[in-house]
Amino acid sequence: MKKIASFTVDHDKLEKGMYISRVDGDVVTYDIRMKKPNMGDYLTNGALHTFEHLFATYARNTELSPQVIYIGPMGCRTGFYFLLRDSVSGGQAIQLVKECFRFIAAFEGKIPGSERKECGNYQEHDLPGARAAAQDMLDVLAHWTEEKLQYETNR
Repeated sequence: MKKIASFTVDHDKLEKGMYISRVDGDVVTYDIRMKKPNMGDYLTNGALHTFEHLFATYARNTELSPQVIYIGPMGCRTGFYFLLRDSVSGGQAIQLVKECFRFIAAFEGKIPGSERKECGNYQEHDLPGARAAAQDMLDVLAHWTEEKLQYETNR
C-alpha cells in the first residue's frame, strides 16, 4: 500500500507548533502539535477529550464557522488536526487557533456536550488538563507566523 502523507513526516524532528499538514482541493489540514512526539509526554485522554469539546464549540461559534470542516485529536495524543477551507488565510487560521486556545485556557463551568446523551464517553473529561495544555500552546504560538506554518522537517 501507498504510505500516507502524515507518515512521511520525520516525527523525531517535529516540534510543538502549528503546521500545514496537507492541502486537498479547497481544504487545508493544519497539524496542531501540542506535544513533542515520542518523548513520553502525551495529552491525557481526559484532557484531550475536554480540549476537543471546547475547541470545536468555540471554533464553530465564530464568524469563520462556515469554513471549519473538522477538529479532531490525533490518535498519538500529541495534538489535533484542524481542517479549514482554503478561503481562510494562514494568518487567520493562526489567529482563530489562538482565540480558541485563549477560550479554553480561561474556561470555567460545564463542558459543552458533556451530558450522557450528548457524548459517547461523557465521564472522561479533565478541564484543568485541557486548560493547562491550552496555556502551554498559547506560549508556543505567541509569535507564530504564516512562514512557520510550513513543516521545518525532512519529509
